[in-house]
Amino acid sequence: MQPEFKLVFQRCSDSLRTMTKPPSTDEIARAPALNEPPPTAKGATPVMAQYLEIKAANADSLLFFRMGDFYELFFDDAHIAAKVLGIALTKRGKHSGQDIPMAGVPVHAAQDYLHKLIAAGHKVAVCEQIEDPKEAKKRGSKAVVKRDVTRLVTPGTLTEDGLLPTASANWLTAVAPAADDSSLGLAWLDLSTGSFHLATLPTARLDAELARLAPAETLYPDNLTPDTTPLFMTLERLGGALSPLPAVLFHGGDAAERVATAFGVASADAFGELSRGELRAAAALIGYVEQTQKQAFAALKPPVRERLGTAMAIDEATRTSLDIVRSKTGDDGTTLLAAINRCVTAAGTRRLADQLSAPSTERDTIEARLDAVASFIDAQAARQTIRNSLAGLPDLSRALARVVLARAGPRDLQTIGTAIAQAEALLEHWPAATEAILLKEARAKLEARPQGLGTRLGSELADELPLFARDGGFIAEGVDADLDAARRLRDDTRKVIAGLQSTYCEQTGARSLKVKHNGLLGFFIEVPSAQAGPLQSAPDTYFHRQTMANAMRFSTQRLSELEAEIAGATGRALALELDRFHDLCEAVIAAREPLQAVADALATFDVAAGLAETAILDRHIRPIMRDDTCFSLVGGRHPVVERALKRQGGAQFVSNDCALGDEGDELGKVHVVTGPNMGGKSTYLRQNALIAVMAQAGCYVPADSATIGIVDALFSRVGAADDLARGRSTFMVEMVETAAILHQAGPKSLVILDEIGRGTATYDGLSIAWACVEHLHEQCKSRALFATHYHELTVLAERLARLENRTLSVKEWQGEVIFLHEVLPGAADRSYGLQVAKLAGLPAPVITRARAVLDHLERRVDGTDGQSDDDLFEGLPLFAAAKAPAPTAQPSDEHIEAAAKARLAELMAKADPDQMTPRQALDFVYDLAAKLRKM
Repeated sequence: MQPEFKLVFQRCSDSLRTMTKPPSTDEIARAPALNEPPPTAKGATPVMAQYLEIKAANADSLLFFRMGDFYELFFDDAHIAAKVLGIALTKRGKHSGQDIPMAGVPVHAAQDYLHKLIAAGHKVAVCEQIEDPKEAKKRGSKAVVKRDVTRLVTPGTLTEDGLLPTASANWLTAVAPAADDSSLGLAWLDLSTGSFHLATLPTARLDAELARLAPAETLYPDNLTPDTTPLFMTLERLGGALSPLPAVLFHGGDAAERVATAFGVASADAFGELSRGELRAAAALIGYVEQTQKQAFAALKPPVRERLGTAMAIDEATRTSLDIVRSKTGDDGTTLLAAINRCVTAAGTRRLADQLSAPSTERDTIEARLDAVASFIDAQAARQTIRNSLAGLPDLSRALARVVLARAGPRDLQTIGTAIAQAEALLEHWPAATEAILLKEARAKLEARPQGLGTRLGSELADELPLFARDGGFIAEGVDADLDAARRLRDDTRKVIAGLQSTYCEQTGARSLKVKHNGLLGFFIEVPSAQAGPLQSAPDTYFHRQTMANAMRFSTQRLSELEAEIAGATGRALALELDRFHDLCEAVIAAREPLQAVADALATFDVAAGLAETAILDRHIRPIMRDDTCFSLVGGRHPVVERALKRQGGAQFVSNDCALGDEGDELGKVHVVTGPNMGGKSTYLRQNALIAVMAQAGCYVPADSATIGIVDALFSRVGAADDLARGRSTFMVEMVETAAILHQAGPKSLVILDEIGRGTATYDGLSIAWACVEHLHEQCKSRALFATHYHELTVLAERLARLENRTLSVKEWQGEVIFLHEVLPGAADRSYGLQVAKLAGLPAPVITRARAVLDHLERRVDGTDGQSDDDLFEGLPLFAAAKAPAPTAQPSDEHIEAAAKARLAELMAKADPDQMTPRQALDFVYDLAAKLRKM
């Protein structure tokens, strides 16, 4: 980044931090119960004045202020930290006559506390001591150790494994709206792996993209507020933690130059023809990374421009209803990703999640992924060997990112060395003759691995490694002669100390004598007061240092000399190790690009091998992909439900066909699906949508055969939910989502709609559902599954050429309903709602009354009922209060008997004994007897 831009960025950031901004509800809930203005440095001690100055420059973050072995927080930060972290709130001195609230966390455990604060929505500025306290003392006894913020920890800039989600990316996004709000530039990066992407999209599609990415943090210009644009509401709902930046940072005047400079290229054109919005968003991201990381720009992978139309469009509502990679209930074990994921590495799982989140619409890409899976199905021995080699492999991409960001530890170097070794092992087990282009490319990346680096890392690092380099002990013996000598001196001197203790015990006769060490006295001799006589009588040898309550402390000339030797040896050993660590990190950084390629190749192998394993174990087949509107599934199954049934040891999943289009058809079909409650309509709808997602993600699918024309957009409206925060009832949400579908769906789309119109009056709902079916057929011309309880819609099959009826079959036996879950041609004539209500446990009187009301309503429609509505309401207190004040009588036994006889006569009139087989006649008698028992 240019110096001029850095200055502008800093000034704008400082201005932003001092601006007054209405707090959100979450901020109000997190804020401490204090109404005092921020403290000033006037009258403060030197250390507190330093703290207040640094805090003022990071007002929007909690300040971790390093003091020795602790990060301390003061004033309002202390209140917040104590509440969120559950730590003690203490005090330290006074400021302006008031106690200074203080809370602290140990440096060695800081990561766990950071995790909690970030999860609670806070940002943390980490302020370190940037000089040795001994250097500060040279400036005077009251000199303050220099400190400065070395890093801003925000939800979107995490790199530590303990803070990151293992199986998903941690996206930081930036949104740069156009002047007319018609379109916007979107940039997103994962700092933990280096992935960087750009796109230009219509503003209306932002919610779909954010729903796909689920960003941890989103950057936006601070002139974008709830009062100026509805776009802000989308960011609040789907953008994760929101971080407003000065609008000048999104200015496009020098955005191209900033992007080019950051990646070390002559022009941003090296990354393709980027739009103005993409450049603005990318420049804002780059500036934010520089600001938060407090160092030169971290080397990310070159930005990849994603073009609209290359991935299946899936909007927010569809993702919510289908639970593709995230569950609306929060239980990610019930998602499609969980059901088919057999990857053995975190990177592989993230890659698979990305493919499922954005299924490709490019047939070549899909076929290449399917070819890779097929290769591993055919090569069983290679598949098992490679999966065993990859199992438990540490995360190379994230370890590499930490090295580049100067945030790595010895274990990250070990991870990189292990990954290189595994890459070499994979080359020995995978046959080079495979025809799968993806695997050929992955193999080429492994072959281009940095030569010798893995061997060097493996030989120079010790077997047991500390978490932090500052702890030392991570370089193996025999690597550095000077280091080995310093270690021997350090260790041998400690042995000398132990020998001196024995010598002093013998000389003085004080058997309880101990040689100890602390930071104040260094090494000293401690004896009980009762045994101190011999030491006091030899002051030339034993110098008195301190008198305790029950003990006395002494020192000797030899102890003082050894202390200096040990300190020097320990410090020299650590310094030599850190030099060696720096050299190893530099070697890794120099090999950054081939190492990133190795990480990519390992993820490719893992995904392909994992999907092959799933295909074999779960009986998945390769789909045939076409460019037309064909959609033909034979024996399709719901992957999530089937996996759940298998784990529970329950019944086998009932497979079903779906034929929404045949090969060569110009347009697909619309199926109106009717059937009973709990018959399986929603499962049937979802399984066909999920099979389309899997196929275009490059997965084998759960079916006996599948031929699928590329789906450019998937729309799902299944289930009911309100949105009270935006003032929307359940029915309003249903209508809004349905409207979005009808406006966007086209001939290559796949639409699944369930129970449209059920949230309002019967005739209103039927009319809306009727019109929606006609619009899908005539205007959208989409392939569609439309499940409904409005059986009247089935007559549309007589007048709409591409509409067919399907129904879920049931069987009635001795008054009970058996759901067969089979989808058959035809239409249902009943919903069996009362039977389902009975299964749910509604009280028997309620079921009985409901049956009577249903009988009346059905006969009234048929015109065969002489009973008036007033008679039906007799005996019900609610309706009695609304009618004449005269009391009404309970239905008599004669009335109930008459109704039963009328129902029996109706059943008998419908029967035709001459057309029955003997078995059908016997079934009719049994069924009639069961009904009589219930009357």
